[in-house]
Amino acid sequence: MKYHFTYLLFSFLFPVFGMAQSAKQIAAFDQYVQKGVTDWEVPGLAIIVVKDNKVVFKKGYGVLEKGKAGMVDTQTMFGIASTTKAMTAACAGILVDEGKLHWEDKVTDYLPDFQLYDPYATRELTVRDLFLHDSGVGNTDYLWGMMDIKSDEMLRKLRLVKPQYSFRSGFVYQNMFYLAAGKVIEKASGMPWETFIKTQIFEPLHMTRTVASIKDTKGLDNLTSAHMKIDSVIKKVPLDATDQIGPAGGVWSCVDDMGRWLQCMLDSTKYGDNKRLLKADTWAYLLAPHTLVTEEEFYPTAQLTHPHWETYGMGWFQQDYKGQMVNFHTGSLSGLIAINGMLVDKKMGVYLLANLDHAELRHALMFRAFDTFALGGETDWSADFLKLYKGIQEKQDKVEKETIAKRVMGTKPSLPLSDYASKYTDPLYGEVNVKVDKDSLVVDINHILTATVTHWHYDTFVGNYSNIAYGKGGVSFTLDPISGNVSTINIDGFTLNKVN
Repeated sequence: MKYHFTYLLFSFLFPVFGMAQSAKQIAAFDQYVQKGVTDWEVPGLAIIVVKDNKVVFKKGYGVLEKGKAGMVDTQTMFGIASTTKAMTAACAGILVDEGKLHWEDKVTDYLPDFQLYDPYATRELTVRDLFLHDSGVGNTDYLWGMMDIKSDEMLRKLRLVKPQYSFRSGFVYQNMFYLAAGKVIEKASGMPWETFIKTQIFEPLHMTRTVASIKDTKGLDNLTSAHMKIDSVIKKVPLDATDQIGPAGGVWSCVDDMGRWLQCMLDSTKYGDNKRLLKADTWAYLLAPHTLVTEEEFYPTAQLTHPHWETYGMGWFQQDYKGQMVNFHTGSLSGLIAINGMLVDKKMGVYLLANLDHAELRHALMFRAFDTFALGGETDWSADFLKLYKGIQEKQDKVEKETIAKRVMGTKPSLPLSDYASKYTDPLYGEVNVKVDKDSLVVDINHILTATVTHWHYDTFVGNYSNIAYGKGGVSFTLDPISGNVSTINIDGFTLNKVN
């Protein structure tokens, strides 16, 4: 009887002890997140942590919109931005498993009109290449950030973009090729990407607060606003229009739903009653390293985490951390951020959404979650990364001050302001219209973005964009050496010809 009593005593004490330790651990992580939200001045944030197929932590912090009462919780919907990419890759994997698509198929097998500037790259580009940012094409975000055109027109314009590097010889992050992947998925499946991802991922995983586009959030409640720090003040900014590039970054969701996605991916895409989104081999293919990422294209956090290698899978950045392989991806839109991080071998993952532009607290909380729930350690990544990014900002501020110092005072425009007023066009960059407004020029870019600029020096003008998320812009004019008339306008590196 005494033995039985002792056995019962220990059988109760050890679970209680374990639960107490877990509660202490969770409370400490909660406090750490809250301090990070305060230190980084994030208006609102939601986070979820999964371990061994169970949710071990989830919570919302702060507000939907600065200065208003609505609170963020785990059902709050945010734009998940580029963490969409892993889902789009999974959609392609589903079609591979069904035999309707193959990774080494040529893109032109599905999109016969698809064309790049380089004929060789056009001919050899495979479905696999669409997910790896190795096409040779440089960043083309202006096709959706500075234009109001349909997705098919964005892809058509890729034939005008000169390569930045040789095909498959480097890495430059690309959104347009995930858009192309969405079009391939549509051709192979017979349904639009938006429908495919809903029926093949959202519905099977019971992601009831997840939609494929901003337009699908209409009428829904508990949606976040977007924020930026502008002149040291946190301000609400307009949401980016992402519906035309949905496969690259258009999904909206909440951390409760993204926790279901995490559980599925950590368990080789198993869900429900031993069902699967993907075959185990296809899942492993998505998470295998496929291409090297250059130091310039990786995250500054690597300066402190010191990875031995940096690669990219199918919609996942990868690095090592404390002997473990990390698969992760950030998402960034104007005023909104996300991060999705997994330690597959430890069956542990973290997902975070927040409403402050490029608040790199996301990296800190990912690594802190790895330490707290899987690997051990108490490095204050939030403090370390805050110092790192403040240093980066200080360097940028210094460069800006040096640029301002180079302004040549006492100059004036070569021509009357009315001579700069005109239409300017380019087959790739679209249309710019310039008109005079008193002592300023109003620059209309593709009828979606304007900037009111004043004289800086010579034939350069500087001012603020109408959308405060874009900050300040500069335009400069080139004169024809023979006629002396304006021939081109250059807007932040994009040159368009005057229409005579």
